[in-house]
Amino acid sequence: MDLAGLQEGGYRIPLLLMAFLIGLGTALYHLGIRLAAPFVPKAQLWVDGRQGSWARLDAKSAALHGCLWMHCASVGEFEQGRPVLEAIKRERPDLPVLLTFFSPSGYEARKNFPLATHVEYLPPDSAANAERLLNLVRPKAAIFIKYEFWYQHLAALERGGVPTFLVSAIFRPSQPFFRWYGAAHRTMLKCFTHLFVQDTASRDLLNGIGVQHVIVSGDTRFDRVMAIIEKDETIPLAHSFREAGTTPVLIAGSTWPADEAILRTAFNGSSGNLRLVFVPHELTTAHLEELAGRFDKIATWSELEDADTPLLEGKNDRSVSAAPALLVDRMGLLSKLYKYADITYVGGGFGSGIHNTLEAAAWGKPVIFGPNHQRFAEAQGLIDAGAGFSVKDAEELSSLLKRFLNDPVALQNASKAASRYVTEHTGATKRVVRAVLAVL
Repeated sequence: MDLAGLQEGGYRIPLLLMAFLIGLGTALYHLGIRLAAPFVPKAQLWVDGRQGSWARLDAKSAALHGCLWMHCASVGEFEQGRPVLEAIKRERPDLPVLLTFFSPSGYEARKNFPLATHVEYLPPDSAANAERLLNLVRPKAAIFIKYEFWYQHLAALERGGVPTFLVSAIFRPSQPFFRWYGAAHRTMLKCFTHLFVQDTASRDLLNGIGVQHVIVSGDTRFDRVMAIIEKDETIPLAHSFREAGTTPVLIAGSTWPADEAILRTAFNGSSGNLRLVFVPHELTTAHLEELAGRFDKIATWSELEDADTPLLEGKNDRSVSAAPALLVDRMGLLSKLYKYADITYVGGGFGSGIHNTLEAAAWGKPVIFGPNHQRFAEAQGLIDAGAGFSVKDAEELSSLLKRFLNDPVALQNASKAASRYVTEHTGATKRVVRAVLAVL
């Protein structure tokens, strides 16, 4: 079917029907979260965080008039939008900024972000809420990051004549935009002034359905991770752990239980030739205690920071050098910790998808991850560059680690490839900022 040739009149019923179904799905999703809240802590945080959001927006309304509105799903998307926001604020320091999040993890992590005039949850996607938000803040421009498509909010922005940009987007043939039932999704694409996509494949897909206002800019995360490298902060405890031993260090970031299981097996099989740093994605007390209990000897970050607190029972050697494994129970350190690794592992690849591999690669470290990485262009890019390595079980991970431990040249080549890959893909931020500043 030639989707580019679809006539609006002939597909008015499917469009209206799909718009209704999108709205119904959103409403049911919100209801489901509220019903789950008493039993699921994350859902309760989602509900509690939205209490009083309109009152907070009302109080900030005057300060936000004429703002730049940036919306992100969670922390990862914020890291993509952050370099754009920072660059715009350098040019327009007095510009008010509304920063919204969908997830509690994003809101909680960045609710005090200093460049934002106000940080808030995105109001539920209804026509009334969308109009109310626009009337309150009257934005000059809006930026949505990567996968954020909210039908009523985008329609309200278009009706209001607000220039709206999609940043660091990536598209796949399986998405509704490119399917016979995707009329409402294709309508959302028309609401954007420009769609900044990561690659030419995304542009070609969009062009194929008649969407021409597309610019291949690359991924702004490359600029974000390079900014972290250039800042080059020192973390004394990580430096001490690195320098205390002579064996290579594997830093495993954003890990989930499935990642941790194969890492523990591979670590135990390394014959003491490797030291391991765990930075779990979930820092709940129960998970940290369970993970620590699986090792005969493991130090915990917070306990090493506090000289007056004994280490885990039976593991009371306070020397950093005595710990073959270190459990990081602090948030906000991971992107800087990778500096102290020889090899890195990024979690999530045995679940819905891997976390940020670029944070590790930017430091010039080979990156290992699980098999579920197909939705992440940078993962395939790292594999093609010789810097990324996918493993499906503990046996494959053990084999790969042994290769790196026994062949310094292979490790060095992978490290150089990682650094080169990130450096060659910077520059997306400048392309986006030029277009946004032109309408502010």
